[in-house]
Amino acid sequence: MKHARVVYEGRAQHAVERDGRLLLDDGRLVSEDTVTWLPPLAATPRPRTILALGLNYADHAKELAFKAPEEPLVFIKGEGTLTGHRQFTRRPVGVQFMHYECELTVVVGRTAKKVQRADAYDFIAGYTIANDYAIRDYLENWYRPNLRVKNRDGCTPLGPWLVDAADIADPMALALQTTVNGEVTQSGNTRDMIFDVPFLIEYFSNFMTLQPGDLILTGTPDGVVDCRSGDVVVTRIEGLGELFNTIE
Repeated sequence: MKHARVVYEGRAQHAVERDGRLLLDDGRLVSEDTVTWLPPLAATPRPRTILALGLNYADHAKELAFKAPEEPLVFIKGEGTLTGHRQFTRRPVGVQFMHYECELTVVVGRTAKKVQRADAYDFIAGYTIANDYAIRDYLENWYRPNLRVKNRDGCTPLGPWLVDAADIADPMALALQTTVNGEVTQSGNTRDMIFDVPFLIEYFSNFMTLQPGDLILTGTPDGVVDCRSGDVVVTRIEGLGELFNTIE
């Protein structure tokens, strides 16, 4: 099932996709273009921790002239970075290079501590799409992004849907694609991750407790380009939908 969180007539509601429309919790069936989209996360529990992977695709590491990492390169993001489908993300004045990052995002479903790789999928509620914008101007070190690179308000559109884990047969075989103003600029597949989803669940839960609502952004393949004010960026992942965002 595809879940969303939207504002309709001034009220935030959970919704599910129904034949190309949205079935709201109050029973009304409305068009997707009549709502304001929020990140597709339950009101509670809210994300406690947002973990994001750097250089988790070998082609992207090569694109940036880095050696592929031997263990996960991870940074933490604040909840204020998240925004919804069809929202705007600001490009700061004077910036020379701001690029998208299409990322499969894991939503933790239950408390996970010292989980074995073989059991990892049992702890996942579902999957969504993140577009984790980065500003290279502020980048001091690819291994430890400056806060202004990845933790600006509204810099990470998320959505449009949270798709139940049971509806994704193999999250490690999903095609990814990004278009800017309709032109394909990035193509990849989750099978090319250096550290796959089961590995990451095992890795993180070995030294920290993952809680329901926590997010894991799993990195992006190569093909990032500079995005300018007015650009419409669409990040797509097979089975998860299309996440629209406009640069302002």
